[in-house]
Amino acid sequence: MAFVYAWNRGDKLSNCTKQHIQKLLKANMMGPYGSEWAVEEKVKRREMVAPQARYIFVYWNANEMMDNAFTPLLGFLHFRFTLEEEIPVLYLYELRLDSSVQGKGLGKFLMQLVELIAQENRMGAVVLTVQKSNSLALKFYISKLRWELKRTTKFFAKHLIMKLKLYWRYIQFSIGLLGG
Repeated sequence: MAFVYAWNRGDKLSNCTKQHIQKLLKANMMGPYGSEWAVEEKVKRREMVAPQARYIFVYWNANEMMDNAFTPLLGFLHFRFTLEEEIPVLYLYELRLDSSVQGKGLGKFLMQLVELIAQENRMGAVVLTVQKSNSLALKFYISKLRWELKRTTKFFAKHLIMKLKLYWRYIQFSIGLLGG
């Protein structure tokens, strides 16, 4: 499979892109949220267009599309740079993929890209929340990516906070102390 990647800010999204994002969010989230989806969808719409919102979009390579039934937008990452407990972090709001590409390594690749972006921007960690009931997502983050559950006082009834510590900064600092 060949993909095309693009990036944008939340306050610069076209109406068409917003509709594609909403479609993927609904397809991925309506089931887990159930009757709470109507309220959550409004929250997601506000978060989506914030100036701090950063996106990476994944599209089919137009040269390789053989079936017009495919949605051109296959997935996206929505993240922000913020402070958590005085530490700069990349907070991942969304990782959403079309069902046609789930389980094929694209999610893992996008998460590796997130880690790289965090490291390049000198973040101390990558943080995200995941629904307790979303066993597939928990398995993905814990087993495949080796993430850890974060101990925190900000614990939500239906969500867990997950964190990937980025040790590169501490390693770099230690090497500097040793004169290396």
